[in-house]
Amino acid sequence: MSNLEPHPCEERVCAGETGPALPAPDTELLEPREVPLGGPRAMLVRRALPGKNRRMVGAWCFADAYGPTDVSTGAGMQVPPHPHIGLQTVSWLVRGSVHHRDSVGSDQLVRPGQLNLMTAGHGIAHSERTPSDAPGLLHGAQLWVALPEADREGTPHFEHHTELPALDLPGLDPHGAHTGGGASSPPDRTPAGGRVTVIMGEVDGHRSPARTYTPLMGAELVLEPGARVRMPLDPAFEHGVLPLDTTVHTLGHRVRAGSLLYLGQGRDHVELHAEEAAQMLVIGGQPFAEDLVMWWNFVGRDHDEIVRARTAWEREREAPGPERRFSAVAGDEEAALPAPDLPNARLRPRPRHRP
Repeated sequence: MSNLEPHPCEERVCAGETGPALPAPDTELLEPREVPLGGPRAMLVRRALPGKNRRMVGAWCFADAYGPTDVSTGAGMQVPPHPHIGLQTVSWLVRGSVHHRDSVGSDQLVRPGQLNLMTAGHGIAHSERTPSDAPGLLHGAQLWVALPEADREGTPHFEHHTELPALDLPGLDPHGAHTGGGASSPPDRTPAGGRVTVIMGEVDGHRSPARTYTPLMGAELVLEPGARVRMPLDPAFEHGVLPLDTTVHTLGHRVRAGSLLYLGQGRDHVELHAEEAAQMLVIGGQPFAEDLVMWWNFVGRDHDEIVRARTAWEREREAPGPERRFSAVAGDEEAALPAPDLPNARLRPRPRHRP
């Protein structure tokens, strides 16, 4: 997915944390802002990350949630070819389908429960579109993962995973005890619980086949109506909870769909509850220690690198030549997206979290 804002904010500049870990877990609720994904009749997405104050969760640096959107009478998602550097795009659907094409030759339809993972490395271009025969509703999320210095100039590649590990979480009673039997639990009643699909990294010994470059995890958690569950976490990671369809209750917060609740390091689990059936993403990772400059669709390290990437994209989309940083997206005939104008001032590093 592209960041289609005509004037990407200079605030989207991140610096790694180098100080000691917080002595106790903290929380911070990141409310999303609505961003149009395209022209005046574009589909709206809810962007919770980067937030005004907190811009990363581990190496996760961007989170858009969208839908459910009726695409039966409209264009749905129509994002023409556009570039990326220095990141991975993680596409996850709850409903509908999206057609992905990219400049390394990938041509892949993604459906609910499947992972599209694109690693940009030194440079890649791709497009994402709602197919003409897609189901009537489109609902999902796209997230970005920043690549570390050792891997960010690597060869771009694409992965599609249809088989991902999963685990069931038993339900808890309102006091936090497991309700799977015993004198207080009716023997003919199955307690409401949840199911975790491991998208990236590892959860409770279940590891995704997706390639990662820093210690991180990403998972979908689906709760049955009224369920209360305890999800295991890695205490070395900071985490975030991103509900996709309904309000989720945790740690004294009501987290609406599209909002992201940040959880600091030091937790080995988190309890989550929803009155209705709920789907959410849980992301996490070790705090990213490198300084980042994040502008438009580029994740770099300084202003000059962003300028070089933008210059290459503008030159190549207008006059393709034999030597290209961003190859053409075969099969997508629409004109590629032009890059926005750079700000008048140099992009400057700022803390990954504003005090």
